Amino acid sequence: MVKVRKADPALMDKAGPRTRKLSPAALVREQQQRQFKRLIGQLKGPQQVFEVRLDATEKPITIRQRLLRVAADANVEIAVRKHGDGFLVGLLTPERRTNRGRRQGAPAAKG
Repeated sequence: MVKVRKADPALMDKAGPRTRKLSPAALVREQQQRQFKRLIGQLKGPQQVFEVRLDATEKPITIRQRLLRVAADANVEIAVRKHGDGFLVGLLTPERRTNRGRRQGAPAAKG
């Protein structure tokens, strides 16, 4: 059986936004995001390259995607290459651009 009772009308009105504490993992991600933004902001030319080292708890693909996402948000094209236990990060140049398995030469004929 459903129970019905009177309630305070203030409960129906919209309350202000609640502030919620971030979890420890979310705080680490947020700090990492700020660190990556600073790194991307320091890239002024192709001669500047930064090394990002990973610890045992981090997954390389996740860190690589976070780097690329921060760069895309900043409208900066970066190249990320594997290096030892981490990555090298620098501005994308024609020499650093990969063809990802596409052959060089004449463009494919449309048909």
